[in-house]
Amino acid sequence: MIPSLLPALPTAAPDAGDQVADGANAFLDWLLGPGLRIAIIVVAAGIVLLLVRRLIKTVSEHIADGTSLLQRGIGKPLGGTEVAAALRKVTPVANARRAQRARTIGSVLRSTAAIVVGSIAVLLVLDQLGVNIAPFIASAGIIGVAFGFGAQSLVKDFLSGLFMLLEDQYGVGDVVDVGPAQGTVESVGLRVTKIRDGDGTLWYVPNGSMLRVGNKTQGWANAVVEVKVDYFADLDRVQDLLIQAAATLADIPEIGAAIEGAATVTTAEDLTFDAVSLKVIQRTAPARQWAVARALRTAVREALEAADIPLAGQREALEAHRERTSPEG
Repeated sequence: MIPSLLPALPTAAPDAGDQVADGANAFLDWLLGPGLRIAIIVVAAGIVLLLVRRLIKTVSEHIADGTSLLQRGIGKPLGGTEVAAALRKVTPVANARRAQRARTIGSVLRSTAAIVVGSIAVLLVLDQLGVNIAPFIASAGIIGVAFGFGAQSLVKDFLSGLFMLLEDQYGVGDVVDVGPAQGTVESVGLRVTKIRDGDGTLWYVPNGSMLRVGNKTQGWANAVVEVKVDYFADLDRVQDLLIQAAATLADIPEIGAAIEGAATVTTAEDLTFDAVSLKVIQRTAPARQWAVARALRTAVREALEAADIPLAGQREALEAHRERTSPEG
C-alpha cells in the first residue's frame, strides 16, 4: 500500500441543523424545568395576591357600610325588633368614621400584601434563574435597619396612625384635644390628622406627636354649668330651682332628645366672701353638651330671676331692676 502523501484534511464542521437542534433541546429543557417553575411562581403569586386583595376589600367594605354585623349574625335573629332598629340607626358622623377607618386600614393591608407577595415571588424567580438570593436577603435586612434609623419619625407616625384607627380613638367629626391643637377632626390619615379649631385654623398634626388624646364627643358627654349665687342665698331653695330648671329642657324638642337621665346639682363647690358656687351637671348625647349647656344657662337664669334670687354681685342690680319694673316706680 502506498502511503498517502496528502496532508490530513480537517474533519467536517458540525452541521448547522445539529446546532439548532441542540439549542432547541436546551431551551426545551429549561422551559420544562426552571421556566415552567417560574411561570408557576408568577401565576401562583398573582392568584394569591388577587384573592388576598379581594378578601381585604370585601371585609373592609362590609365594615365601612356597617352591614357585616347586621347581615351576618345578630341582625337576623333580631329581625324587625326595636333592638335591631336601634342597631341600624347610625349618624352620618358615625358612618364617616367607620368608613374612613375601614377603607384606610384596607388600603394599608392591600399595599402590604402586594409588597410581601411580590417580594417573595421575585426572590423565588431569581433563585430559579440561578442567582444567589442570600445577598439580597442580607441587603434587605441592612436596608430595613437603615430605613428604621433614618425615618424613625415617619415610621412612628404611620404606626401611631394605624393603632389609632384600629382602636377607634377618634374619627371624623369628633371634637378632640391633642395638646398642640383643639378642635373638630376633619380628616384622619395614617401619617397626619387634620383638626379645625374654633378660629377656623386647620391644623396638620403628625400622629406620632400626639402624646395624649382627649375625645370630647365619644360615647357620651356632660353639660356642666356653674352658678354663683349671693352668699346669703338659701342653698336648698336654689338647688331645687336648678333641678326644676334642668327638667324643663326635656320640653324643648331638639334639646330634650339629647338629654340622658336627670340632672344633678352639687352645692358649695366654691365659697368666697360674696358668693357660693353650685354646679348643674346634665348627661347628654355625644357632641351635644354645648347646646344643652346653653339652653341650661337660659333656663337657670329665668328660674332664678323669677324667684328673685340674685347671682353673686347682682343684689344691687336686682334691686334697681325691681324699682324700675315695679308699678310704684
